[in-house]
Amino acid sequence: EDDQIVAEIMERRFFPDHIAYKTWEGFHFAGHEIRIREATDCYGAVVWPSALVLCYFLETHSKQCNLVDKNVIEIGAGTGLVSIVASLLGAFVTATDLPELLENLQYNILQNTKQKCKHQPCVKELSWGIDLEKNFPRSSCHFDYIMAADVVYHHPFLDELLLTFDHLCKNDTVILWAMKFRLENENRFVDRFQTLFDLEMISNFPSLNIALYKAMRKGRMKA
Repeated sequence: EDDQIVAEIMERRFFPDHIAYKTWEGFHFAGHEIRIREATDCYGAVVWPSALVLCYFLETHSKQCNLVDKNVIEIGAGTGLVSIVASLLGAFVTATDLPELLENLQYNILQNTKQKCKHQPCVKELSWGIDLEKNFPRSSCHFDYIMAADVVYHHPFLDELLLTFDHLCKNDTVILWAMKFRLENENRFVDRFQTLFDLEMISNFPSLNIALYKAMRKGRMKA
């Protein structure tokens, strides 16, 4: 079953027939052809398999996870693929990442969502752990979903990442998080994450070493 579903996920990706001036990859999700411009000099400007896993889940579980008119924030949006798919599925999306990635992120989102979505997504800077209350005040920011794909890897900002999840997540917020397991140091982040949130694995793909999680604040998963 793992091999079959992984094959279906990877079939959503396609490549240009001819070499283009700008590097891009194509994807089929939510009934649309999505073209993503990438940059090979930055981790955040490349589409990683975890993003495909999350997009596939959003599309194939659209009744269970109805995004229509829902307020969604993606952290570490990178190229914007997850944000684009969520937007095409009817959500109002805020796509966030570091300032140096915003130009490419904005380009991809505009090219793939303009006049195609019920709500036009917005792009906003978010450096994990920095100026959270200033830029995303708790009193006025409420997100139905927080989405994250491959945000846990060998980087020195895992404390800030956890702080960001904590700040953005209300009692009824659902976190959808796709994670590729790599080194033990990053894997321990899951244990720390569970001190604040209840965590449920909803999909697992051993051949990709990727798990997809649903999380909510402690005690809220069954509420």
